[in-house]
Amino acid sequence: MMVTLVIFAYLIIVLIVGTMSHRFFRGTGEDYFVASRTIGPFVLLMSLFGTNMTAFSILGASGEAYHRGIGVFALMASSTALVAPCIFFFVGTRLWAIGKRHSYLTQVQYFRERWNSEGLGLLLFVVIVALIVPYLLIGVMGGGITLNQITGGQIPQWLGGLLVCVVVFTYVCYGGVRGTAWANTFQTLVFMTLGGVTFFTIVHKMGGFSATLERVSPDLLILGTHIKPMELLTYTCIPLSVGMFPHIFMHWLTAESARTFRYPVVWYPLCVAAVWVPSVLLGIFGSVDVPGLKGAEANSVLVQMIERHAPGVLAGLLGAGVFAAIMSSLDSQSLSIGSMFTHDIVRHYGFRSHAMQEGLSEKRQILVGRFFVFGILCLTYLLSLVLNRSIFKLAVWSFTGFASLFPIVIAALFWKRSTKHGAFASIISVVILWIYFFIQGWRVPGYTVSSTGIMPVAVILAVSALAMVIGSLISKPPHPTIIQKFFPSEVEKTDI
Repeated sequence: MMVTLVIFAYLIIVLIVGTMSHRFFRGTGEDYFVASRTIGPFVLLMSLFGTNMTAFSILGASGEAYHRGIGVFALMASSTALVAPCIFFFVGTRLWAIGKRHSYLTQVQYFRERWNSEGLGLLLFVVIVALIVPYLLIGVMGGGITLNQITGGQIPQWLGGLLVCVVVFTYVCYGGVRGTAWANTFQTLVFMTLGGVTFFTIVHKMGGFSATLERVSPDLLILGTHIKPMELLTYTCIPLSVGMFPHIFMHWLTAESARTFRYPVVWYPLCVAAVWVPSVLLGIFGSVDVPGLKGAEANSVLVQMIERHAPGVLAGLLGAGVFAAIMSSLDSQSLSIGSMFTHDIVRHYGFRSHAMQEGLSEKRQILVGRFFVFGILCLTYLLSLVLNRSIFKLAVWSFTGFASLFPIVIAALFWKRSTKHGAFASIISVVILWIYFFIQGWRVPGYTVSSTGIMPVAVILAVSALAMVIGSLISKPPHPTIIQKFFPSEVEKTDI
């Protein structure tokens, strides 16, 4: 009972933090969707890190480490710590500058105008929403698992997932992206702090670090035992997904200035280490503490260890830390696709008011965004009731799709000769190959391409880049006015 009260108290605090931002709301669509581009460096760091560290990094990482050992850290954390800050610097700052100059609110707006193609914008919207659903799904699943396990089954999994959706929907709709950023900052600090507390508490109760380590199966402590070298190498492609996540793009646009990016670039790697090291080690120790878990059952290993070694108020606090990691991603993801639906579908395709020929009023833009957020959370919740898959693997498939779209943003920013035909070819190749590999991987646990250890993302990414290059070179160069709009400081030659 005490555990439940602590978690509910935490959720109420999150609601208060998220909704307090409404006092600063300016009543405009730009303020609701990008906080009038006024977010400072520390809040931007916490927002970017919090929204990228979801149940995947807490429950998923520990669950995967339970089966595969220490190599899980090398698969994702180490490469993310290096790749993500580079993307923030080379891609994020440029997209922020372009977004501010042209008043963009979504990434679809940028790509549509960059290549002057309505069809491309619509296709990209559909693909992004389809790929973000598995990412949303792991958050809802993680919330249900956490509340169910930490209360000893008193609260069913379906109720835990529903509770997460309700809380996130409330403060996202009321506070917009500013409320999301504030809540993310608070929740990121919570789960980073409590993550450390969780680690030291559990390890102490298990007899200390050295004593616990001696009980772990040696093959879980050797990098190459469960992970093939080619798998490890090709996994480095996964963090490229950061460059195409709609929620990351949304937070980039909220930055106050280019200098605001200095905190994310410098401190992001340390934040990754602070979360992933305890999660992976606790997953390994869980193989000793909670033996015999099969497949997706390992998603709950961390929560089971918390319930076993930290009963009462402490268990509630540690459970709240897991909830913090889950909700700090779910809110930004749902708001970002709500923003895209509002601006790239409803507003862009002429759903106009009879009384206002200029289109949707500011209030109606916000209302439409809220309705879409509600709809996508409902869909995600319903899927969470029928799917029972590894949180880690669901996330990897979502990341695979977004990482494979990375050539799109690189071509848009750095290659003036790139065309909409190249972008179409790239996106279509990603869709076809992703569906093919997903079907193969769904049927075969631990699937890699032809059992070589090569992750599907490497193949899809290579084909996507090749399709972009070939499609652009065999098509007509972009019009000079488009080049001048997006590369204003250079002397353009359309035959470059």
